[in-house]
Amino acid sequence: MALIHFTDQNFDELVLENEKPVLVDFFADWCGPCRAVAPIIEELANQYEGKALVGKVDVDANSQVAGRYGVMSIPTVILFNKGVEVGRQIGYVGKDAYVEMIKKLVK
Repeated sequence: MALIHFTDQNFDELVLENEKPVLVDFFADWCGPCRAVAPIIEELANQYEGKALVGKVDVDANSQVAGRYGVMSIPTVILFNKGVEVGRQIGYVGKDAYVEMIKKLVK
């Protein structure tokens, strides 16, 4: 399973109730830095397949979940572990920063 698209409707089930770590990219199509992060997120989805879930939330289409987590700037990438936020990166920070977040939870 590659990149997942999380929504207001499936977020709790797929992210908060998941036993695996979940990396979530909050983005919008019109956001330039978000477009720079997109290929990195896709690469991580493939790299960590079976070990972690990696996906995206379109903040324009899913404002409830974005609001619940106080996402005010995009891109914002949040790492969840067993339903709890354990890491957050705001803005474009590059692949290494996201890998470091995940490596703390995935051996």
